[in-house]
Amino acid sequence: MLLSQTAEYALRAMAWLAHECPDAPVRAQDLSQRTGIPPHYLSKILRRLVLAGLLDSQKGQGGGFSLARPPESICFEDILLAVDAYPVHGRCAFGWGTCSEDNPCPLHTSWSRLSDAVHTWAANTTLAAVTPDPPPGPLRS
Repeated sequence: MLLSQTAEYALRAMAWLAHECPDAPVRAQDLSQRTGIPPHYLSKILRRLVLAGLLDSQKGQGGGFSLARPPESICFEDILLAVDAYPVHGRCAFGWGTCSEDNPCPLHTSWSRLSDAVHTWAANTTLAAVTPDPPPGPLRS
């Protein structure tokens, strides 16, 4: 597994909110059912996303969770950092702490490329990437 279960769940919940209900609050129970994330686990993730300013929370009738900012302003890196699931850059795949070009582990070169790609993806991909595209215009003949 490239990302932790917490990271996957946080990305799944935020992607679902951005895609399905970008402007309306969704109850945690409904979000749990629609995403397949266990309710207690989701509750802890949602709390962290609220504290990070990525979600708004409204209590009471008509309340729930909604994006605190537009989808194009929330990158995957923000989400992963909020739930403390951002992959450690420079971490050794062999568990030797931090390896480097001067003291590489056997997987250092390959693992570094993968790590760099994940960090670039997380920093440059926003929730706008998961929102539906506008319908295409009329076809021209």
